[in-house]
Amino acid sequence: MPGQTRRGRPRAGEQETRRHAALDAALAELVAHGLDGTTMQAVAARAGCSKESLYSWFSNRDGLLAALIERQSGQVTTAVAAALEGPAAPRATLTVIAENLLRLLTSDTSVALNRAAMASPGLAALLLRHGRHTTGPLIEDYLTRLTDQGLLRAGDPAETFQLLYGLVVRDVQIRSLLGEPAPSPERLRAEAELAVDRFLALTGCIPSG
Repeated sequence: MPGQTRRGRPRAGEQETRRHAALDAALAELVAHGLDGTTMQAVAARAGCSKESLYSWFSNRDGLLAALIERQSGQVTTAVAAALEGPAAPRATLTVIAENLLRLLTSDTSVALNRAAMASPGLAALLLRHGRHTTGPLIEDYLTRLTDQGLLRAGDPAETFQLLYGLVVRDVQIRSLLGEPAPSPERLRAEAELAVDRFLALTGCIPSG
């Protein structure tokens, strides 16, 4: 009859919205309760959906957490790629990457996902594949371009990236994983700038902004 709305299976866009809401709920549960306290029942209740829907979308809890890791890693990769493709001078670009890395590693989201991964070899492998093994090569390619342009005196791109990563991260991530409060945004910015300055001093980059 006119004016009535037929009920049935949600449209594709609606289902994707509900799926994203479930991932948001899973992240909230993981941050609040850790891996052991994150259950399909709790996620369904927080997301306002049924457990059956969760199992249909993700198969099981590991599948749910895997989808969460993939979504989070995709956002990080997009941000890194955007920074590397920008017109900024090398020092400014590297500082943005360093600051974003520090902010990411000390965030509640990263801490929760890394703690979960440490308790699950499958999730750990997924986190490495979609995280370090995806963003690392992007930055290595950028460092190679700087070397080819004569702005860096560097050798193997992977080793050059490891140097940069070590100078930026130091013990910040492990301290966050052990429960130390994250540094302030101002402190993270200062730490990023210091790390990049040290990196450029060691690799012989010509200061350019």
